[in-house]
Amino acid sequence: MNYLPGSALLLALLAAGCHSDSAPATQSAAPAATTAAEASTAKSQAAILFFGDSITAGLGVEPDEAYPALIEQRVDSLHLPYTVVNAGLSGETSAGGRSRVGWVLSRQPVGVFVLELGANDGLRGLPLADTRKNLQAIIDTVRQKAPQAKIVLAGMQIPPNMGPAYAADFKNLYSELAEKNKLTLIPFLLENVGGIAKLNQRDGIHPTPAGHKLVARNVWRTIQPVL
Repeated sequence: MNYLPGSALLLALLAAGCHSDSAPATQSAAPAATTAAEASTAKSQAAILFFGDSITAGLGVEPDEAYPALIEQRVDSLHLPYTVVNAGLSGETSAGGRSRVGWVLSRQPVGVFVLELGANDGLRGLPLADTRKNLQAIIDTVRQKAPQAKIVLAGMQIPPNMGPAYAADFKNLYSELAEKNKLTLIPFLLENVGGIAKLNQRDGIHPTPAGHKLVARNVWRTIQPVL
C-alpha cells in the first residue's frame, strides 16, 4: 500500500494552502523503502487513488484495516494491473483537497480516482456552494492532469444538526455532481455502517475495523465494474 501525503514537500504545501485544521493521520506517514524492482513495477501500473479525509486515511484503525488497504487485497488477489494509493488526510475539507490534488496526481499515473470529500464541510456548516465549487474544481483538475482516469465519487451524508434542508441539499449535491460530470457514484459510502453501533468508533463517525470491511464492500461493489 502506498500512502500519500507523506513528505516534507507536501507538508509545506498544506501549510501554505490547505484550509484543514486537523493534523494528518498517522497512517499517512511515508512507507518503508521499497526495492528498485518494486518501485519500477509500481510506477508502471496505473493507480486506484483514494483521495479523501479521515475516513479514507483510516483514522483510529491500523493502516491495513482501512478500506483502501482492503480494496488493495481484493485487487492483488485478482491479479489486477493496479497499485493502490491512499491519499486520505484527516480533517481535510473540499478546499484543502482542491489545494493538494494537483500535487497528488503528479506522483503516479492514475487509472481510477475515488473522490471522498465534503463531510468536514457539512459538519462545519460551510456554504454548500463553496463545497460544490471545490469538488467540481477537483474533478476538473483530474480530467485535465489525468484524462485517462475514471472518476468515482463517494456520496456523503451528515446529521441534521444544521437543519434538515441543509442536510438534504448536502446529500443531493453528490448525485447532482455525478450526473453533471457523468461520474460513477457510490450512493453513500457509509451505507449500513452508521446504524450499527459496533461498526463505529466512540466518536460515532469513524468506522471500526469491522466498519471498514463494510465500507470496502460498498466501494468494491461500485468500482469493480470500472476496473
